[in-house]
Amino acid sequence: MSILTLHKYHGLGNDYLVLDPNQNKVSMQERKIKMLCQRNFGAGADGILYGPFLENGKIKVFIYNPDGSETGQSGNGVRIFARYLKDFGYVAGPKIVLTTQSGDAEVEFLDETNGFMRVNMGKADFVTTSAPKGSFVHEMINEPLMFHGTLYNTTCLSVGNPNCVIMTEEVSSKEAKELGPYVENAAYFSERMNLLLCKVKSKKRLRIEIYERGAGYTLASGTGAAAAAAAAFRMGLTDRQMTVEMPGGELEVEIDADGTIYMTGGVKRIGTFTIAEDFFT
Repeated sequence: MSILTLHKYHGLGNDYLVLDPNQNKVSMQERKIKMLCQRNFGAGADGILYGPFLENGKIKVFIYNPDGSETGQSGNGVRIFARYLKDFGYVAGPKIVLTTQSGDAEVEFLDETNGFMRVNMGKADFVTTSAPKGSFVHEMINEPLMFHGTLYNTTCLSVGNPNCVIMTEEVSSKEAKELGPYVENAAYFSERMNLLLCKVKSKKRLRIEIYERGAGYTLASGTGAAAAAAAAFRMGLTDRQMTVEMPGGELEVEIDADGTIYMTGGVKRIGTFTIAEDFFT
């Protein structure tokens, strides 16, 4: 017997489980989220998308990290959930608006066969999460901070969730995994922080490695790509349109004249499966 039906998708290797409350009766508890996301003992995922819910006439989704915490925004998560809504007949038009903890995100379906979508990620906020605790609120762009005994020039910003971007000559998964926990939990910040190691390869191409709060090292991140692109553009290192390379693949990012960030990329459906009745016991 089974108690849960889950739908699994990934965006460039950043995988999520969709848990639809219309198909399942289960409360979203931290323990259950952790168990479901475990790679070896559970279904395995970088997070859970819980929805759809109808709120003020809009479709809302709750996004949970593997550690059970809720996150405000996920570029890959939004695209995945939009694809799920299309696959299962919740929406039919070429555009939809999804509501997350951080606000609305407009998704445009470009190629339904291959799952390509364009997402309006809103504007980067260089102030709200930038200033270290105890300091005056200000933009923090390419300023030095100490992590794990080493000084790094950092740019901090929010694209629905907080990101710390460190420009480097080379990026590696090893360095992201080693430095990530120190940046995520640094005493400088009032809330946990994502780490993005970023190499500017040209005016039109970035390479990043990602360590996300509540999730750890990930192969791709839509909000991370948007944040890195916004930081690089703000520092005068790139044009408005660029390709962001990640271990899982590439996303196209465009920064409009008014600062609005658009992200384009694909989503793949992995499949639908059920969870055993005694899984949570």
